[in-house]
Amino acid sequence: MVFLRKINALLVRWIGLIILACSAVAYLFPSLFAWTVPHTSAFLAVIMFGMGLTIETGAFRTVLTHPKALFAGCAAQFTMMPLLAWGLSSLFSLPADLALGVILVGCAPGGTASNVITYLARGDVALSVAMTVCSTLMAPVATPLLVYLLAGSRVDVSFWAMVFSVLKIVLVPVVAGLVLRRVSWGVVRGVTDFCPIVSVMGIILIVGGIIAVNAEKIAESGLLVLLLVFLHNGAGLLLGLLLAAALGMNYAGSTAVSIEVGMQNSGLAVALATVHFAANPMATLPGALFSAWQNISGSLFAGWRRKGDRRVGEA
Repeated sequence: MVFLRKINALLVRWIGLIILACSAVAYLFPSLFAWTVPHTSAFLAVIMFGMGLTIETGAFRTVLTHPKALFAGCAAQFTMMPLLAWGLSSLFSLPADLALGVILVGCAPGGTASNVITYLARGDVALSVAMTVCSTLMAPVATPLLVYLLAGSRVDVSFWAMVFSVLKIVLVPVVAGLVLRRVSWGVVRGVTDFCPIVSVMGIILIVGGIIAVNAEKIAESGLLVLLLVFLHNGAGLLLGLLLAAALGMNYAGSTAVSIEVGMQNSGLAVALATVHFAANPMATLPGALFSAWQNISGSLFAGWRRKGDRRVGEA
């Protein structure tokens, strides 16, 4: 177990560079990762199940007694990020495929990587996890509805099919993990040390697969998509900070809100694009590149926030 904890610490510290390196390998040697694409939904479900296993419900008690930050963060997740995605896709006059992919990322709930980055930044991890869980629980309705409203004029969006997909890929595995943790903690306790490793491997396989099958298209449109990903992610982090400042939140809370708003469950965006928009193959690309970039930007953001931590004597 000591060895596993050391491996976990390394993965947490270098997750951005690990994903970037594996993405480069997938781009140069597509055959190594192309086989993963049909299993994207399964990989994401495993990640969500691991998230359920690691959630400590007791950690939410303090957060739930001060719900303002929790509600504000979740509201921002499903307003700021979708509108930013729609605005960027309109501003750059993106083709329908790429616009759909950017909007899918913007309409996704918070991702588990945000909890790791919040921990690295010395933010309020309990608040981060609570926001991730709440936005995840809202996702079966919020994500399909927002995609339908913002992208329905560009491509054919099946609202109810997406609802059932999000239920199956996200909500059911998370709830299953929560239930198993509660009824069999003696068994689960020995498994949770593996969850970060499994999550990172799942993200690598999802991102690597999408990059592998889109290698030629990345060569054509990759720089534009990277620019959009950079702008979307950066604006989300900044708007999250501004929202937290407007609410008068302290360092730990504002850091958690900023990271939660700026980082998305881009794996879900990729899975939905793969399952429901096979006729729009480029729709998977923004989510894949967002997955790689947000872990790098999140790590840099965490380092910047740590240097500015001035919580001495702060409530």
